[in-house]
Amino acid sequence: MDKLVVQGGRPLRGQLHVGGSKNTALPLMAAAVLADGTTTIHNIPALKDVHTFANVLRVTGCRVSFAPDEDPVTADQMVIDATDVHHYEAPYDLVRQMRASFYMLGALVGRGGRAKVSLPGGCAWGPRPVDLHLKGLQALGAEIREEGGYVFAHAPGGRLRGGRIAFQPSTVGATINVMLGAATAAGETLIENAAAEPDVVVFGEMLRAMGARIDGLGTTTITMQGVDRLRPVDFTNCPDRIELGTYMIAAAMCAAPGETVRLTGAEPDHLGEAFLDRFRETGVPFSLGDGYVDVTGVERIAPVSITTAPYPGFPTDLQAQWMVMMTQADGDSFVRDTVYTDRFKHVPELRRLGADVRVEGDTVHVGGRASSRLSGATVMSTDLRASVSLVMAGMVATGETHVLRVYHLDRGYENLEGKLEAAGIEIRREEYDDTAVEA
Repeated sequence: MDKLVVQGGRPLRGQLHVGGSKNTALPLMAAAVLADGTTTIHNIPALKDVHTFANVLRVTGCRVSFAPDEDPVTADQMVIDATDVHHYEAPYDLVRQMRASFYMLGALVGRGGRAKVSLPGGCAWGPRPVDLHLKGLQALGAEIREEGGYVFAHAPGGRLRGGRIAFQPSTVGATINVMLGAATAAGETLIENAAAEPDVVVFGEMLRAMGARIDGLGTTTITMQGVDRLRPVDFTNCPDRIELGTYMIAAAMCAAPGETVRLTGAEPDHLGEAFLDRFRETGVPFSLGDGYVDVTGVERIAPVSITTAPYPGFPTDLQAQWMVMMTQADGDSFVRDTVYTDRFKHVPELRRLGADVRVEGDTVHVGGRASSRLSGATVMSTDLRASVSLVMAGMVATGETHVLRVYHLDRGYENLEGKLEAAGIEIRREEYDDTAVEA
């Protein structure tokens, strides 16, 4: 198994490039299943989750071409030929690896009126039930049953009819799954309390390009008029807003005072005002440009508490990284997660590095720099965002930090160690015996 070894105390300098959005790429890939023909999607990141989902598509009969290591010109280009979709199943051995595979439920029912999809896996924190996905598709006319760890869905007459669903709470995954089913339904679909995240908006823009009729993208009320068929398209994925936020936080922590780190390939508007406002309150100077963000290092980071919320609120996917930055702030703060209230498996690992962090319910109290003097240790990744937060902690710790089980990290950050190394961080990937560690 792989680990990352980080030597702390090295300043971040130069540039970091933001890759294509993982959380948008996967729904775009699912959307390609709805069109009989060949769809090309650009700016696809070379991530474990992307390769896994490509294999899910191949099981259904799609021909998927994605070879990021072979041709630099087409490295970020994925070609999906969905002409021969004939196997309406997403099996357990693939779906268990990532929750986003559950998008195949809406995609397959939307394409052919039936689906057999394994209940999902993914990061080891929760609860993250799929009941809203199922209720949403049932509202569109799907008949659904669960058996043997699988969800079986069937549209009477071979086509969903459309309907009305009001999500409580708002959910990105279920909004996307219902939109996949509604695009080719026989009637109108109304989604209330829909997710407004950029991931959903860009996904909806691809559906529109394919011929779907959608009103209300970017709002909490989405209306769709089903169409008979969708057409394949040539479409470009958006930059990854969570990767951008991660790099902004890393630059704030690790750039030398007065030196500027440029983050390229960025779409800063996708971060949302809540994140940008809280970042501004830290006193770290930053500026937004056309496709880039500049962050300038400071002597002092002001403590800023955050509470996560659905977009445009502060992203739950950035709370672990923010927590690490707050250990370096000049004073105490808290991090509250109202989206996933137990998403704090990184806290014990941060304590191993010396962080002054304490959990109370859905809130972590963070002691600033005076009480959090981080020093290198061996720590264990538990999920995607926890993994990168531990790498960031290692970047500001004294000595050497070993971050184990970085397969979690590889699900969402493309060539992280290569990007950081090119920007001045001393980091390397090594193999280790995970069974020996557990013993």
